[in-house]
Amino acid sequence: MAGERRGRQPGQQPQLPDLHVRLRTELGRIDEQLRALLEAIDRMQGLLDSVVAISREVELTAVLHRIVTTAMDLVGARYGALGVLDGSGEHLEEFITAGLSEQERADLAGTDLPSGRGVLGHLISNPEPLRIDDIPAHPSSAGFPSGHPRLRTFLGVAISVRGEIYGDLYLAERRDGQPFDIHDENVVTALASAAGIAIENVRLFEQVRVGAEQFQRLLLPTLPDLRPFTAAAVYRPATEPSRLGGDWYDAIPLPGDIVAVVIGDVVGHDLEAAAAMASTRNMLRALLFDRGSTPGAVLARLDRTLQAITTNPVTTTALARIEPDGTGWRLHWSTAGHVPPLLITPDGRAGYLSAEPGLPLGVDPEQPRPDHSRALPMGATLVFFTDGLIEHPAHSIDESLDELAELATAHAALPLPEFVRALADHHPSDGHDDMAVLALRTPPA
Repeated sequence: MAGERRGRQPGQQPQLPDLHVRLRTELGRIDEQLRALLEAIDRMQGLLDSVVAISREVELTAVLHRIVTTAMDLVGARYGALGVLDGSGEHLEEFITAGLSEQERADLAGTDLPSGRGVLGHLISNPEPLRIDDIPAHPSSAGFPSGHPRLRTFLGVAISVRGEIYGDLYLAERRDGQPFDIHDENVVTALASAAGIAIENVRLFEQVRVGAEQFQRLLLPTLPDLRPFTAAAVYRPATEPSRLGGDWYDAIPLPGDIVAVVIGDVVGHDLEAAAAMASTRNMLRALLFDRGSTPGAVLARLDRTLQAITTNPVTTTALARIEPDGTGWRLHWSTAGHVPPLLITPDGRAGYLSAEPGLPLGVDPEQPRPDHSRALPMGATLVFFTDGLIEHPAHSIDESLDELAELATAHAALPLPEFVRALADHHPSDGHDDMAVLALRTPPA
């Protein structure tokens, strides 16, 4: 028709179906962007949580294993491993794995450490992030050893410590069956950077811990010949790295077949505590040669001397003298806020020498120091120890003391060096504090 017009007439609204399509398309695009944003936020939060978790570890083996399992969680990998390079930087000297089933581990039993060939060797030679969608088809692939799970997808990232390649992080087989993508590569690369810092921190902690332990042991004496008695001692540092302790022990032969034994614990875990321990032990050694003084009198003089010329922290200690008494032996002792010694008789019975304790050193030097005395049978074992051997937040002191007495009774027949090691190895404490044990045995009948 001549008057017919095609298309939309003036004032006519757009067709509704077209508007709905465009609206749904735009909403779909926004939804995808929001999902991608939320996924990125989740990945970032997961990465931050992972870095915090890795940083909390204080043992190198635990850190390396945590790096592997964390990377697996972040990208949903079924298998993970971390290869540590040797000094040459060309071969692996350690290989930490995760994700293998018990059967898979059994199938690989006896298999040598990876030699750094194949895809692993490619990453060692070219320390750039490596993603592979089909491992057997890769030019560097050298196959798998007998019993090894068949892997297809791979993601590898180098870990650097102080600018040098420390090792490589390997991931294989995403659980959803998809190959690793650029997002996986980015998050694992970021994790590898944080892992390098965590590894360096743990190595520094280890150096400090070893140095602190060596320093502590240098302050402790080697027990002298105490015949006719036998004696042995052991010191164990706290499980927390870099903590110096104030625990000490000493045994000194005195004229007249007398032996003095002391054990103590200075409050604190730092250089001040270690220095206070050394000064207290040396002062006490000098005072012990006054034969006319009882253990309580010696501790009283020590307390007054420490207050006059030092600023040492509060210290607990137990001091004992074992001297001839007719055909046997007699024990004289005094404690300054310290746990009581344990006596094991030749018939295997164990009991604590609980008696009136004095105040710790450094509290009130004018207070009297009570003395105690009792006969010692032939073949008896005296055990002096610090509270690090028994303290446990989940147990009362009485429960821990009972457990220690049972432990000592069970191992009482051992030679003294093995006996004190057994107490230190199987102690009832939680290991948060350092511990010292000194045992002395009277001659057999």
